Amino acid sequence: MVKVNLGGCSSFVKDADYNDYVTKALAALDTLESGSGAGNDFLGWKHLPSETPESLIAECEAVRDCWKAKGVDLVVVIGIGGSYLGARCAIEALSHNFAKQLSGKKDAPEVVFAGNNLSEEYIAELMDLVAERNAATVVISKSGTTTEPAVAFRVVKEYIEKTYEDASERIVAITDARKGALKTLATQEGYKTFVVPDNVGGRYSVLTPVGLLPIVLAGFDVREMLAGAAEMEKACAVRSAENPAVQYAAMRNLLYSVMGKKIEILVAYNPKLQYLGEWWKQLYGESEGKELKGIYPASVNFTTDLHSMGQFIQEGERILFETVVNIEKSNRSVVIGSDPQNLDQLNYLAGQHVEHCNAMAQLGTKLAHIDGGVPQIEVSVESLSAYNLGGIFQFFEYACGISAYVLGINPFNQPGVEAYKKNMFALLEKPGYEEQTKAIKARL
Repeated sequence: MVKVNLGGCSSFVKDADYNDYVTKALAALDTLESGSGAGNDFLGWKHLPSETPESLIAECEAVRDCWKAKGVDLVVVIGIGGSYLGARCAIEALSHNFAKQLSGKKDAPEVVFAGNNLSEEYIAELMDLVAERNAATVVISKSGTTTEPAVAFRVVKEYIEKTYEDASERIVAITDARKGALKTLATQEGYKTFVVPDNVGGRYSVLTPVGLLPIVLAGFDVREMLAGAAEMEKACAVRSAENPAVQYAAMRNLLYSVMGKKIEILVAYNPKLQYLGEWWKQLYGESEGKELKGIYPASVNFTTDLHSMGQFIQEGERILFETVVNIEKSNRSVVIGSDPQNLDQLNYLAGQHVEHCNAMAQLGTKLAHIDGGVPQIEVSVESLSAYNLGGIFQFFEYACGISAYVLGINPFNQPGVEAYKKNMFALLEKPGYEEQTKAIKARL
């Protein structure tokens, strides 16, 4: 169960202002629940946890078992934005930090990601790895024509077709149910396909096959993840000031609109959550950054980034607040020993768990940053598990929908991302962009 603690904001805001924003957030929740707001044809994510059929999970597991029988030990997941961030977040959060370096039999293939950049070096080095391994690929694209994943897929597909007689069985497409270039190719070549639901946008798609299949292939329990998300699906739909999604949406909008806090920093004290920050940044940046409005989403990992960004957070311009993802209990145990010489002067910590030091660093940082003028919201779960990660996904998605409606923004479109694409296509001299090519070359 995700819990929200707003105590780190109490010295910065007035109760009356908070209550006012709770009222606004509850009205936004009503809009979200009734489906009467802007973008209401993209609300399918709300009930994915409770409505995902067992048959879909079984299909994902069938792919896993098929590839295991073929000896596949490397899966290239091709996608960009919401088509890879959720899966990468989950896999990195649930994996052993040093799984790649540990010796011994691996129970699941290594999952790597491509199609999220246009770096020639990255693709070339990816293919160096693919050439040494027994490979398969999952390509994720609604249209099949998004440049970054399309380029990566063309390279990976060509290699698989040249290398394996059963090439079509080593390619799975997650795409539109009826139309698009990738759907057409999958039908022609006989690829196994999964559907990206029409009513779920990319950044809300982690609990669709977009996220579920890669997570299953990596060896993790998506049933537990969906169960945790289902708990939050219920909690976030309750019309109450105690609803954690309402609390979070209300406070962040208050800090932004009344206190002038323009930047929100998502903070984690566990390096496994680095890609939670990346997933969260897309979710909130793409959902709220419109019409010259929106809180700028950034992320850091403490205590590491306290030695790089800590100075600015403590004493820089007072335009930011923090949202700390707090993991209450560590899944592992390491106790600090005693040393006779005590040259490092750490004997006062002898017998303490390392996580105790992390917790005290977290508490000390909270007090220092609040004293320095930085409000802090805390989002807590008991431990880092598939169940709780599912809850975190659902919580932040629900809160995002509420928060954007409070701001007066459509949470489910992204009109601004097309501008760079049009320029890129013109510069690449894509057919159909001849006039734009002439115009942009004249500018340059």
